[in-house]
Amino acid sequence: MSAPNYIANLLRPNGQKPTGRKVWSVDLETVWLPFFTATNTEGLTIIPNEVLGAPLRLGYEADGSVKFNDRTGKPVIKVVKDLSDEIRLVRENFVAGLQQFATSVASKQKEAYGEQAKLNVDAGKPIRDRDQQALQLAIAEQMERAMAEKVVAPEVAPVAPEATPEPEKEPVTA
Repeated sequence: MSAPNYIANLLRPNGQKPTGRKVWSVDLETVWLPFFTATNTEGLTIIPNEVLGAPLRLGYEADGSVKFNDRTGKPVIKVVKDLSDEIRLVRENFVAGLQQFATSVASKQKEAYGEQAKLNVDAGKPIRDRDQQALQLAIAEQMERAMAEKVVAPEVAPVAPEATPEPEKEPVTA
């Protein structure tokens, strides 16, 4: 059976490496904006021009002030909701297409698909076993180091803060 062209094309390198803002790990400027401009041109989507013209927007707090990232202090820049919703839909459809293709091949070529899956599992077993052994060894080494540090470092009792005497109260005279 021959794979559909759209599936075969997904597996071919094209040499392009976009470097701009990513949305769903795909470049916004070189992929999403041209794609949705094309889908608008074809009448497949009706994304407002201002969304495609200014897809990144400054984030605002509920009180209308500019929103800043608590960790970095940089202003929050968001992708417009209309555009991110369309991208989410494409992603969901993409995933559904991949699942549909896999299910189709698995049902039409049961024996070949089953054999390929078995080969995958068998080929991965030595790697999984090696990783498991390395992990167990690393955990044992960490425990040994922790125990050695505990034995070498003497227990130091916490020092209680010095008690400060209460000021004497003056006698109350009536």
